[in-house]
Amino acid sequence: MSLVDVRKIVCITEDTFHDGGPKAAKPPRKGVIGAFVKNPYAGRYVEDITPMMDALKPLGLDLTRRLVAALGNDPKVIEAYGKGALIGAGGELEHGALWHVPGGYSMREILGNARAIVPSATKVGGPGARIDIPLHHVNAAYVRSHFDAIEFGVADGPRDNEIAFILAMSTGGRVHARVGGLQVHEIKGEDGQR
Repeated sequence: MSLVDVRKIVCITEDTFHDGGPKAAKPPRKGVIGAFVKNPYAGRYVEDITPMMDALKPLGLDLTRRLVAALGNDPKVIEAYGKGALIGAGGELEHGALWHVPGGYSMREILGNARAIVPSATKVGGPGARIDIPLHHVNAAYVRSHFDAIEFGVADGPRDNEIAFILAMSTGGRVHARVGGLQVHEIKGEDGQR
């Protein structure tokens, strides 16, 4: 029996034309996708939960492809990314950590040369819980214009015995970014930071 039993997948996108200032010549599009998966470890403590990490790799690739498609179907336009997990009340925070490798590496594989660490957030909550998924630049974590987040949640999940495994991406930084710092055209791409 597979450790990954998906109940549903939810994808949300948004285009920001302006945030009170002038309209953007190229409005950034953000998206978030989450799969609500049965938690085989809910309701009990299990010492070795790592088998699920390998089992989640195909889901990571599938969600990445779906989100890239929702954002224009071109991996080269993705400039920011992040990941997270929302664990139902029958689970524990550590169950969300199962997503670090399959979620992060799937995005890196599909996007190509992404060098920056994938920012992450996890939390335990019941149906209707919301989580902010952090975003930053795919090649340089210090690019301030791309420090952002996108909220994710649905009314009927996560159920007590579920985990929502979540990915987020954006085609650009904040629409009116103007606080300085490392600029996209200044990225060296050597260490994932600058």
